[in-house]
Amino acid sequence: MSKIDIIIVEDDEITALNLNMSLQKHGYNIIATCDNVQDVKNKISSLKPNLIIIDISLQDTNDGITLAKEIREKYHIPFIFLTSHSDDNIISQAKLTEPYGYIVKPFDPSSLHATIQMAIFKFEVENNRENDISSLKVDKLNLEKLLYSKRATDKPIVPFGDNYHLDISICETFYNNKKIKLTKKENAFLRLLVAQLGQVVSFEQATNYVWDEHGATENSVRTLVWRLRNKLETDIIKNASGIGYYIEE
Repeated sequence: MSKIDIIIVEDDEITALNLNMSLQKHGYNIIATCDNVQDVKNKISSLKPNLIIIDISLQDTNDGITLAKEIREKYHIPFIFLTSHSDDNIISQAKLTEPYGYIVKPFDPSSLHATIQMAIFKFEVENNRENDISSLKVDKLNLEKLLYSKRATDKPIVPFGDNYHLDISICETFYNNKKIKLTKKENAFLRLLVAQLGQVVSFEQATNYVWDEHGATENSVRTLVWRLRNKLETDIIKNASGIGYYIEE
């Protein structure tokens, strides 16, 4: 295994020491141990870690969640949360940052190693998906060709998820043959997802295809997905952390 450079963000000295020792025994390279947000932000750009382990509660606050949001928005680095919390509200906030895993205190060294390996693997898979999708220019003509090729029969019907289908002739989505009322942007984004089933639709692709006007951001896409999820009968839209969204094929 090639060396994986890790930054630990933990304000409890004993926990940080135990993490450091456990990780080194498994062959990881600990390039920094930080006990506050500002310290790690100063080191991320210069040290370029492969992974960051973040305690959710730094100095008895939720600064770890705030830090994770910034890492997701500004840096292309996977992160794992370290937590002793079982509070549903805090866990819900942490989930919104789309971490690559959780380590619960007190941690088990074997579980820690497995969580890191899965996080790195997931990150690499998502990078490969992003590269594959970036090589495909998705415009309206290409999208229609992709949708047409996914028909189950000679009818203009593209099935997806469980019991969903898209009627490409009238640009409408159905669940159990009942039409789902969607806005123009929601419909466009869902068509983009269905056209590329099993592949990640990046934030850039979504903003370029769905929004005609300038000024759309990643948050615009996240808000659109939130609204769309509320209208769909089941949770079929999956997160590709920090990259975009996809529907499983």
